This record gives sequence, C-alpha cells and structure tokens, in this order.
Amino acid sequence: MMPRATAALVCAVWLLPAVISAQQTAPVPAPKATPRDAYTYEPGGRRDPFQNLIGTGAEVRLSAKGVEGPAGLTVGEISVRGIIQSRGALVAMVQGPDNKTYLVHQGDKFMDGTVKAITAQGLVVVQAVNDPLSLVKQREIRKQLRSAEDVKP
Repeated sequence: MMPRATAALVCAVWLLPAVISAQQTAPVPAPKATPRDAYTYEPGGRRDPFQNLIGTGAEVRLSAKGVEGPAGLTVGEISVRGIIQSRGALVAMVQGPDNKTYLVHQGDKFMDGTVKAITAQGLVVVQAVNDPLSLVKQREIRKQLRSAEDVKP
C-alpha cells in the first residue's frame, strides 16, 4: 500500500491538468441578442412562402410598357361602366381587369387604341391592328354601356 503522501501526490498530478484547463478557459458570457441581430429572411431569388400567390388586386398594375392607368390597358381588357356629362362633354367610366374604374375623355389613349368618340350608348375606339398579315391597320371598336355579358339571367 502506498503512503498517504504518495497517494495525494498521484491524485494531485492526475487532477492538475483538469484544474489548470478549467482556470484557463473561464466561461465567456454570451452576447445579448438585440432586435437587429434577430433572424431575417434572405430570399435569394425564391418567393416568400407566406405571400398570397393570387394577389389582392390592390397592387399597382403596370403594363408591359410600365404605364399605369388607362394608357396601360388594352381595348379588349376594358368594359364601359358609365357615361357622364362633364362641362358639356361626355366622359366614359371604364373598368379594367384590376376592378379599378378610370375616367376617359375623347382623344385619350389606351395601349392599343385611341378613344374616337363617346356617345350616350358607349365608347368608340380606334384600335391599331398588330397583325403583319392583315391589310387593315386600324379598326373601329364599339364598347357598349350595356353589353350582353353584363346582363344577368
């Protein structure tokens, strides 16, 4: 059997590296999280998974040319919702696919046409035909105030 002094020395030598390493690596307090250090989503070209894919219609609709309002609508997209008289001239209220209503006057332009005349029954638009095989380069479109698609059965 070992004497007590030798046993104590062996224990001290055996535990000494653990005590030294514990003293050298004192615990460092973790930095406190601030609101700017909070997690942020980096899309990296991906869509946000929590955004509605359909859309609400409240977004600003820009045409391919980057134009907002009636100048960004095509003749096929509009429907006449009303005709009003303002300062002696007729003004048409047209509705686009975004369910917004716009006021158009005679001479106002759409993406593919120009308002030729406004009558009490509807709108007359001269549409530019964008067909290279067609001999006709312009055609007259009449958009009626009450069309067959607006009538409910």
